[in-house]
Amino acid sequence: MRAPAPSYPHPARLILILSLAPTVGLGIGRFAYSLVLPDMREQLAWSYSAAGFMNTINAAGYLAGALLASRLIERFGLAASVRWSTLACALSLALCALSGNFVVLSFARLLVGFAAAIGFVGGGALAATIAQSRPERANFLLSLFYAGPGVGILASGLIAPFVLQGFGAGSWWIVWWAMTLLSAIMIVPLMLAPLHADAAAGGIVRTQFAVMPVLIYLAAYFLFGAGYIAYMTFMIAYVRDGGGGAAAQSAFWSLIGVSAFVTPWVWGRVLALDRGGLATTIILGVNALGASLPIFGHSPLLLAISALVFGVAFFAVVGSTTAFVRFNYPPQSWPTAIAAMTIAFGIGQTLGPIVVGAITDAVGSLSFALNVSAAMLALGALLSAFQRKVPSQRRPGEGRDP
Repeated sequence: MRAPAPSYPHPARLILILSLAPTVGLGIGRFAYSLVLPDMREQLAWSYSAAGFMNTINAAGYLAGALLASRLIERFGLAASVRWSTLACALSLALCALSGNFVVLSFARLLVGFAAAIGFVGGGALAATIAQSRPERANFLLSLFYAGPGVGILASGLIAPFVLQGFGAGSWWIVWWAMTLLSAIMIVPLMLAPLHADAAAGGIVRTQFAVMPVLIYLAAYFLFGAGYIAYMTFMIAYVRDGGGGAAAQSAFWSLIGVSAFVTPWVWGRVLALDRGGLATTIILGVNALGASLPIFGHSPLLLAISALVFGVAFFAVVGSTTAFVRFNYPPQSWPTAIAAMTIAFGIGQTLGPIVVGAITDAVGSLSFALNVSAAMLALGALLSAFQRKVPSQRRPGEGRDP
């Protein structure tokens, strides 16, 4: 029989602390760039393609981190991998504040992407382990982890636009220092939390992952990666181009972040659907709807609805893939399976920003590029509907270990 899972007296609290890893690595490390992108593009004389490249190189680092995550987790354990990768994310933010050199900034974006992937894969597997200690609440508990990026988006949205407004043009580097300080504060509880590092890492081994049974699901997740990143990279520029000042930009970005807090309640029952890709289809379809709304104009009400609808589904799409893994693979395979999903996602988000940036440079319209983004999300939702359960894998808790 499998050894009993570690006991976690306060699983919700632990997972909330664990969610600080994607808060720093993704919510701040990746997405705060969108808030300073307009100022950096103007002050550093970048094209939209160059601006998009900064998220492409970030996504390339994320992809590399996902490819190496299982090996690093096996070597150092889940808890240590999450903690040290999050610290690396904070250091990369400081590097962004130190130089306007394109190569230095590219390296910093690469580093934060690489480290964020390690923290996300390790954190997702550890959150799933902690959630299993309360099987009756597992889906809700797991959703708490994926609300983490929303905290980072909300915090950066409340800070960055007003720092830029207060210090004026060219103050993008001050925003990066503010983000570094914010991240440093968030790392403290993550470093001190009792995550049962040895017990959580025990039994985690790299396993073989068969691509063909989930190929269509991986394709859908690829499209999600390519589609969402364009929205998250260029929507602040879109709001600004429509006349939105610091308050409008902050409100739009904060609404995306706030929506993360209701995700566990909105999608709890959907995430519990053990029916192949159905949960992902439902959630990704709503995500596509939110992304498509700006096509109809710059109305503040329309943009607010877009932010809320996009955000409440955006954070749950990733949770649906982890739920899919948890339903279809045994616990010792979770890091490998989550890493495989993250690789597909990473390839999509590597290509998305620079392709959309090139489209924008070519046609001179962010609206057209955002249309392409929404279409990719809708196609991803359609594809995931055809994913069935993986019949050859035993579900957690069923049967005996050999």
